[in-house]
Amino acid sequence: MALRDLLHNLPEVKSPVESKVSFNVKLKWTLVILVAFFVLANIPLFGITESALSRFEFLAVLLGTSFGSIISLGIGPIVMASIILQLLVGAQILNIDTNSEEGKKFFQGLQKLLAFAFVIFEAIVYVLMKGIAAEPGFTGLVILQVCLGGFLIIFMDEVIQKWGFGSGVSLFIAGGIGWRLFAQLFQFIGPQGTFEASGKVLALVASVIVGDGTGAARAIFPIIVTAVLFLAVVFAQSLKVEIPLAYDRVRGHGVKWPLQFFYAGVIPVILVSALAANLQLFSSLLQNWLGGATFLGGFVNGQPISGLAYWIHSTPLLETVITGSFRWVFALQAVGHVLFYTLFSILFAFFWVNTSGQDARSQAGKIMSSGMSMPGFRKDERVLESILKRYVTPLTIMGGAAIGLLASVANLLGALVGGTAILLAVMIIYQLYQNIAQQHAVDMNPALRGFFGG
Repeated sequence: MALRDLLHNLPEVKSPVESKVSFNVKLKWTLVILVAFFVLANIPLFGITESALSRFEFLAVLLGTSFGSIISLGIGPIVMASIILQLLVGAQILNIDTNSEEGKKFFQGLQKLLAFAFVIFEAIVYVLMKGIAAEPGFTGLVILQVCLGGFLIIFMDEVIQKWGFGSGVSLFIAGGIGWRLFAQLFQFIGPQGTFEASGKVLALVASVIVGDGTGAARAIFPIIVTAVLFLAVVFAQSLKVEIPLAYDRVRGHGVKWPLQFFYAGVIPVILVSALAANLQLFSSLLQNWLGGATFLGGFVNGQPISGLAYWIHSTPLLETVITGSFRWVFALQAVGHVLFYTLFSILFAFFWVNTSGQDARSQAGKIMSSGMSMPGFRKDERVLESILKRYVTPLTIMGGAAIGLLASVANLLGALVGGTAILLAVMIIYQLYQNIAQQHAVDMNPALRGFFGG
């Protein structure tokens, strides 16, 4: 009871009074939070000498952060809290009925409390293990700033969930990826502040002008891989199984209940990527603290060279072939990377489907409560559940495996910003598009309605 009282009294963002928030209100709050995210990402921490984590640009993309800024923790605490709770509930160590309203509220409250705890824990670890090195006498102040940024991210995520489109976790990831993708394509200022054709588009033009075939290949292949990945994900998103349903009270009228191929959506690969990112961060911090590599991994200039972190890492194979630096150990590493992403994507897809109300039992309940049933079958929730299981379980497995495979292969082929990042961005934007088109076609601006096909 004491825990439930604590969860009920956690600080929270006030929910809207109306049952459906209008399109304009959601658009306003989504843009406000997105602008706030970019502003916070450019506010450096006061009192630090350096950020050793700034070398981990790939991890920063996946964690929706900018290391060395006030939001150095990014979405890490939120995602880690979600992973741990899903594992505990899935293994039935915690007995929480996420199908009931009270169970869902308890799960969400516990997740928020655990996220607060991870903010404090990770802030202390980052600073004391010198991932973010504080100047003498400023250790407490730096930890306080990092904690403040972590708490802000949690509440900004809650604002998006209640007042905006989708979730803050997805928004911050997509925003960070878009920002970095634009920079990788069109960057023209080097580290010293001088003109440098470092963006892939400018590098391609410069290589063609001077007749540098290798440079042109290194510039154009990542762009091609990124474009192909984009098209593949959009195509896969259109794949779905449609279950025919009929209204009980209106004879002759029916609808099709769509079950997407990527049934668990983008969440499994977010969780896998965050797990890999946190593993690499923790093993790097442990190396800094102990002064030597551990079985979790050894690092040189932010790149893993040994341990578990190395075998789940991805080396861009296409670039090594072009530059003539390919080694067979990279092929073995690629196998480990693909297996890690594929197997854990399937695992997290199962956990997510069962804890987010997308399992066959919950879907059957939604269908029955909406006054619909499946033609040709007895109107019984258990019968409907058994039929849906034939589709939900295979889609969960195949969708989880496919998204993990797509992300890992694109990483290995050297897609811009990383294959996982591009995959996440495309799926997040596509799902946001669908959400807006389905829920707000009536009340959006006429010009936008035409854009979304309304």
